[in-house]
Amino acid sequence: MNSGNGDTGIPLRHPIAGDVPLTGVIDPLVREGELYERLPDGAVHCYACSHRCKIRPGARGICQVRYNLDSRLYVPWGYVSALNCDPIEKKPFFHVHPGGDVLTFGMLGCDLHCPFCQNWDISQTLRDANAGEPPAKITPAQIVQLARRHGARGVASSYNEPLITSEWAVDIFKQAKAAGLLCMYVSNGNATREVLEYLRPYTDAYKIDLKTMRDANYRALGAVLDRVLDGARMVHAMGFWLEIVTLLIPGFNDSDDELRDAAQFIKSLSPDIPWHVTAFHQDYRMRDPANTPAQGVLPGRTASYEHTYCPNCHAALIERTGFRIQAYRLTPDGACPQCHTPIAGIWQ
Repeated sequence: MNSGNGDTGIPLRHPIAGDVPLTGVIDPLVREGELYERLPDGAVHCYACSHRCKIRPGARGICQVRYNLDSRLYVPWGYVSALNCDPIEKKPFFHVHPGGDVLTFGMLGCDLHCPFCQNWDISQTLRDANAGEPPAKITPAQIVQLARRHGARGVASSYNEPLITSEWAVDIFKQAKAAGLLCMYVSNGNATREVLEYLRPYTDAYKIDLKTMRDANYRALGAVLDRVLDGARMVHAMGFWLEIVTLLIPGFNDSDDELRDAAQFIKSLSPDIPWHVTAFHQDYRMRDPANTPAQGVLPGRTASYEHTYCPNCHAALIERTGFRIQAYRLTPDGACPQCHTPIAGIWQ
């Protein structure tokens, strides 16, 4: 594992059918990146994520999908590995157009290697010989057309880590914004200021997966705690609408002390930030912990904790069961109808 700012170096080949390598399929689906600088020795310095990889000619970054060819950084473009239209609440966003749908697209690769990843078959491509989903070619215009055809309120980059494919997302988001759609990121938060400044003009909402409040645990996943916390601070300070999710894993991040630390950190940014605490189930390489008990974390099993309340008069404003909106009582301008307190979010 290398989560720091070092050279990364060995190009990988990944068979998906017979002798056909996956690299032979996805490596041509690229364009020159924008989130990098060229170095005098022929290497490139990528700053799409906080690894800030220095990539030598012929090598790949930690994510495995950004690579140096002839002293230029090439990045994924023109395909998806997953594409679905589903509820915004599933991202999860609770304070962004409740009840609406979002067209979500993903590519291949990730800058982390979480053993509990539920999308490991696309995120661990070129890192795990058992991973890899064949990509489907598509254009930004086609994605926007699909979103409009399905009546989606917006588009979201998710499934794999979107930071490492930010050039692709921005090309889509530019056309989506012109069509009146919201644009969202569902990310691990391992961001740099440069990538967030690149995204900000076109991105409305940003969800961060806060995996743990212990640095040793983060390093085992391929990241550094302080860099993720700094990413969350920057996202909030730059004016993205921010929501945070934590996958509750027994024995890994579920102690009272750690959850208290997470809550205090989120509150230090803003008490208005929704915090989603979700249930772990055994997946990929993490088969030892038991699944998170259903009570209190599974959709539809959380009693009143799925609802949105007015922070002033405590009236129930949005009632949910799973991904379904059961009641919506906000005023058209996003305020409590009883006491007129503005409620933070992106509303109808």
